[in-house]
Amino acid sequence: MNYETLIVSEDAGIGLIRMNRPTLMNALNARMRAELLHALTDLGKRMRVIVLTGEGRAFCSGQDLGDDKAVNEIELGRILREEYEPMLRAIYDCPVPVISAVNGAAAGAGANLALAADVVIAAESAVFLQAFTRIGLMPDAGGTYWLPRQVGFARAMGQALFAEKVTAREAADQGMIWAAVDDEEFADEWQRRAWQLAQGPTLAYRAVKRAMRASLSATLDQQLAMEAELQAECGQTRDFMEGVMAFLEKRPARFEGR
Repeated sequence: MNYETLIVSEDAGIGLIRMNRPTLMNALNARMRAELLHALTDLGKRMRVIVLTGEGRAFCSGQDLGDDKAVNEIELGRILREEYEPMLRAIYDCPVPVISAVNGAAAGAGANLALAADVVIAAESAVFLQAFTRIGLMPDAGGTYWLPRQVGFARAMGQALFAEKVTAREAADQGMIWAAVDDEEFADEWQRRAWQLAQGPTLAYRAVKRAMRASLSATLDQQLAMEAELQAECGQTRDFMEGVMAFLEKRPARFEGR
């Protein structure tokens, strides 16, 4: 695909996706949603980690309300089902880890796009905002799924109803994201974490994602059975043998990944 709204690059197993509509705070239009779906699916097949971030001062301001139609002509249900859901599933089902590097404001669907990733690292100046009720809507793009699981029912309900900003530091303290990092150290930190994952045991990471995602709706018996199944698969990989040998030989492991 010829990307018009994204900047996509690859380096040493790291696929980097930069949303690139900075004058509109990287608002999501139909073109960007289609391009994100394509880029996430493509990089997930070939890279060992994917990083999603934004160009300019924002990560993503959510739905582009000026996207070629009058407000009364926007088909929200269809857009969510046909465009947002496949894009979010591409992150959720991605076989490799996905990092959201939140460089600035993440609002509305943009906030929930960030939270769909496996790891969220935010610059300390970034904010998260469930802005939906400010315009007479309810959270979507997975917000009613992610938030209660990450911050608990009470905080999720407060964010959804009051539509107030949550700072990156507050988000980290609440368990909504992995880390809030000083702005000066932000780029170095997400690059370091991406490099760490790109050098790691990719098949084990895929198993981690499957098991953690399944645990959100599984019983204990189901989860124990899945752990046994996935661990048996991991135990047959070259990376497991390399990890054991590296441990015994007291040296860093050299994982091959996929």
